[in-house]
Amino acid sequence: MTSSRQRTLELVLQADGPIKAYDVIDRFHTEGAAKPPTVYRALSFLEQMGLIHRIESLNAYVACIDHDHGHEPIKAHRAMFLLCVCCGKSEEIVLPHFDGIDEAAHSKGFEISHLTLEAKGKCQACH
Repeated sequence: MTSSRQRTLELVLQADGPIKAYDVIDRFHTEGAAKPPTVYRALSFLEQMGLIHRIESLNAYVACIDHDHGHEPIKAHRAMFLLCVCCGKSEEIVLPHFDGIDEAAHSKGFEISHLTLEAKGKCQACH
């Protein structure tokens, strides 16, 4: 884990919720922003290693709730994010399988290695 990757992971872990790449870039150094390619490469690496997730609809990143697996890439990880449209809170739920999706993919000879679902609505506090 390089220092750039470690710093990027720290910033994602410290965020209150999903954090955009440009926010990571701005917070990277106390004396100024990091170079965008450095942060984007670090985010890509951390995502490949299963330490963070990218929430596609927000174009933002969050730490994986199941990230205690050392330096080896994790096997197929299936996550669902509950995204509050009111306050912006996100919560990850790890699901062991998505039967219908798995069956449809297998019928086409496709093996899913990574799956993330996003559900938008209101959290309990915003009801």
